[in-house]
Amino acid sequence: MTLHQILLKHWGFSSFRPLQEEIIQSVLDGKDTLALLPTGGGKSLCFQVPALALDGICLVISPLIALMKDQVDNLKKRGIPAEALHSGMHADEIGIVLDNCRFGNIKLLYVSPERLRSEKMVEALKRMNVNLIAVDEAHCISQWGYDFRPPYLQIAAIRQLMPGTPVMALTATATPKVVKDIQRRLEFRKENVFQKSFERKNLTYLVLKEEDKLKRLVKILSKVKGPGIVYVRNRRHTKEIAEYLQKNNINAGFYHAGLDHKTRILRQTEWIREEKRIIVSTNAFGMGIDKPNVRVVIHLDLPDSIEAYFQEAGRGGRDEKRAYAVLLYERADVIDSRHNLALSFPELQTIRDVYQALGNYFQLPVGMGKDLPFDFDLADFAEHYNFQPVIVFNCLKFLEKEGFVMLTEGLHNPSKVFIKAGKEELYRFQVEHEPYDHFIKTMLRSYSGILSGFITFNEKELARRTNLSVETTLKSLKHLEKLKILDYIPQTDKPQVIYLQERLDTRDLTISPDNYKDRLNDAEKRLEKMIGYAESTSKCRSQALLAYFGECQTKRCGKCDVCIERNKVSLNEMEFDNIIGMIKPLLKSKPSTLEELIAAADPVSEDKVIRAIQWLADNEKITVDRARRYRWE
Repeated sequence: MTLHQILLKHWGFSSFRPLQEEIIQSVLDGKDTLALLPTGGGKSLCFQVPALALDGICLVISPLIALMKDQVDNLKKRGIPAEALHSGMHADEIGIVLDNCRFGNIKLLYVSPERLRSEKMVEALKRMNVNLIAVDEAHCISQWGYDFRPPYLQIAAIRQLMPGTPVMALTATATPKVVKDIQRRLEFRKENVFQKSFERKNLTYLVLKEEDKLKRLVKILSKVKGPGIVYVRNRRHTKEIAEYLQKNNINAGFYHAGLDHKTRILRQTEWIREEKRIIVSTNAFGMGIDKPNVRVVIHLDLPDSIEAYFQEAGRGGRDEKRAYAVLLYERADVIDSRHNLALSFPELQTIRDVYQALGNYFQLPVGMGKDLPFDFDLADFAEHYNFQPVIVFNCLKFLEKEGFVMLTEGLHNPSKVFIKAGKEELYRFQVEHEPYDHFIKTMLRSYSGILSGFITFNEKELARRTNLSVETTLKSLKHLEKLKILDYIPQTDKPQVIYLQERLDTRDLTISPDNYKDRLNDAEKRLEKMIGYAESTSKCRSQALLAYFGECQTKRCGKCDVCIERNKVSLNEMEFDNIIGMIKPLLKSKPSTLEELIAAADPVSEDKVIRAIQWLADNEKITVDRARRYRWE
């Protein structure tokens, strides 16, 4: 099939979005390719379509388990065979998936970067026909990126196993420095970047300095109709603000990662179906949710970086109709954000103490535990060892980024069972253990495929079919597992801690002080850029965001709060160009004072000339020296 036939058959689209086809053709030509597309720009299709067009299997590396599971589920619904491997899966479950990838018809295999450390995975890859290595969230490989994850550094090593296989790296947020670093870290044979402009002409960015944020929030949501997202930092605030909006006749729900799986799915569904117009959420909400008609995205707290803000704000207006991204800001937010940054970098000794306590909490011996998942109650752990919950969370996130453990949110994993005994062994067992004969026969009749792989099932339903109590059913499953007749994985939707490597003696837990310091410095710089964006009152919001990502030759949007203020002095494009035409020759000939520039632009009003000069300075067209003289760059 042609690329367009694949697109139409599986996704129902008759044409590609801008750049998608060029990116796909690049990897089909065997070229390493970096695709920079804005949030909602259709990155996934760029590797999913060539995966189907080529013989073999596409290896997709992604850091987010929830997103992997969602994509695999969506692909299967479209009739595309796909699987996911991640830390915490049963060893036999992993083995079956890898065998299916080698001998079956699986077209896409999603793996977490940590999985690439596994000898079993490396050996399996040697035997697979991998047609493409797709690296999602590729900014995670760069130490200059806002979400650097050391396990991503393992990716380049697997290229040696398949030297002819191209790499496709994808991200929605990368500065020019990170773009270079991604290609270097992934050992691109030749630099090759496809970048769609990050400019969103239909999205109006606004920063409103406001002491009574909730009052302004209600005003905005009353004025802007249609679905919206309100982002806050604190889980407790999600509920409080949703209730406040309800009292003000705005239909709102709330969402955060601490809710159980069933509730999270319900909240997402209510919002997607617009049974709730507004969702108040922490930044846990939005990843992988494609709702095109979001009309407004409001931040009530300062994000940690422009990258994070740009990605979250970009969830508005994906249908290319008018939408708004609003940051409600007050001076106290700067103090709060700097305090939160300090909390997110606990002392190294505190990180070691939490790691030590974690092993004790799970009663895990040193040298054991690799890939083992443990249900985790953060509040109980913090109380048990007298830690502040926020400190525990930040220590675990730091340990995760260093590749020691992983903290998952409460993902729903249904119960699974696999009868691993061979047919002869199983028959003999049934003959010799008559009380289990009916139980096993019922399972074989009820669940096709149970002899060849893990199937999902419900213990209550199995109990009904076998005429046993749920308690007896559970005991039977566990006993049969003990006798190695089957593997049984009980349902869980609790958060889990997964050990990415064996538990270490705390003395061997090496966290480089230099790496720690570098990460802290980078985080501080990103936060200061975010604060600078919020506090600026003279540079077009769209231009400021685009310049951060290296797009400097853009026009002002004319719609943001800064542009609206500039428009108030009636400085239209013609007047602006007229002022530039008068002062540019002077600036190019010699450094000039403000007074000289105002005189050169006579008879234009002083206010308008100052506005034009301020814009030129903000956009680095002119510079000013210590004597307050301007010069053209």
